[in-house]
Amino acid sequence: MNANIITQLSIFVNNSPGSLANVAKTLQECSINMKACNLAESTEFGILRAIVDDPETAVTKLQAKNIIVKKTEIIGVKIKNVPGSLYEASNVLGTAGINIEYGYAFTSKTLEGLFMRVDSPEKAIAALEKAGLELVKASEI
Repeated sequence: MNANIITQLSIFVNNSPGSLANVAKTLQECSINMKACNLAESTEFGILRAIVDDPETAVTKLQAKNIIVKKTEIIGVKIKNVPGSLYEASNVLGTAGINIEYGYAFTSKTLEGLFMRVDSPEKAIAALEKAGLELVKASEI
């Protein structure tokens, strides 16, 4: 697998009190650390998109509790917290004909940037690297 491909979990969370806590408790019980996350909602359920330190164990434990979870390949691009950074990355992809399906910002002590699901990860990686943008490696998270 390409070192720049990151495994994201999409966890379906009922739109009811305590549902997110149930997911978080399940991850806590098996010492899974959530490195980044985004919660999107619909009328009946939410989708918790999460980058975790052990996706395989997380999937196994969540499924054991009948929580629906799906693995998705995403990429991360390092961008600075300054005007124009998002434009630069999104323009490179748009010019290359690559669609960004969704994205969410992240920050840590050593990294800041944007996680994105794109319609062609390998093509996106090549376009971003060609433009001189730095990608987040899965091992850096």
